[in-house]
Amino acid sequence: MSSHPRPQVIETVAGMRDVVAHERAAGRTIALTPTLGALHQGHLAHVERAAELADVRIVSIFVNPTQFGANEDLDKYPRTMDQDLDMLGELGVPYVFAPSVEEMYPKGPSAPTTTVSAGQIGTMFEGKSRAGHFDGVLTVVAKLLAITTPQFVTFGQKDAQQLFLVRRMITDLNIPVQVEIIETVREEDGLALSSRNQFLDASQRHAAVILSTALKAASSAADSGLDAVIAAAQGALMGESGVELDYFTIVDTETFMPVPDGYRGPAIALIAARVGDTRLIDNWTLYVG
Repeated sequence: MSSHPRPQVIETVAGMRDVVAHERAAGRTIALTPTLGALHQGHLAHVERAAELADVRIVSIFVNPTQFGANEDLDKYPRTMDQDLDMLGELGVPYVFAPSVEEMYPKGPSAPTTTVSAGQIGTMFEGKSRAGHFDGVLTVVAKLLAITTPQFVTFGQKDAQQLFLVRRMITDLNIPVQVEIIETVREEDGLALSSRNQFLDASQRHAAVILSTALKAASSAADSGLDAVIAAAQGALMGESGVELDYFTIVDTETFMPVPDGYRGPAIALIAARVGDTRLIDNWTLYVG
């Protein structure tokens, strides 16, 4: 049992606005870390960085139904609120915003309400296999930013496409918040931390390392150009039969579109694969050529 006080849990939009008004009136700055809960060491890196950025930290815990596709089991997503609150209490987080679905979507999540469109990039890569996912993400992030009005918000590099789209939305809609990018936190063997890792059995967990292994191989080959990058990743992936590749692609950091043949410059290698029934994603920043 934690000796630290747990954060104050705020379940209503009005209640959260009151807290923010109180903190802002006292001249304090605010950093928001949006999460779906099921917190792990990766999330805690956000919370620790937020303490360096602002006077007051708010962590939101909300499993947002509008970002789950029809074929994705929203009910299966891990929910560990007690454990999450203990972890955040250890780090001295004062507030957790944990609204209900009804509080965030009074007319229901499927009602034809105003939403944010992720545009073309939102239909590619993750958006191709998860239709509407990024519209749901951007809409809930816009809502959370409007409710908490933070000066800073933390997002992880692990969800590179989400990060790109959130940053673009904040720029395009003139939302006055600074995005702080948190580097991907990894296990010792390189596997990126994810709430979904807990669905892997021992052999699947062993197989899942191939995602980061393929990305490292791609990065090592980057000096030799794009073809070498792709060949290196494919070579690594061929060695692991327990992993079903969804996509491996190299995108331009500025546009998030696939780079053309002969491209030289900064890029991001993206990978997504199924390990058993669990879908995992990862990425690596590299310089081609």
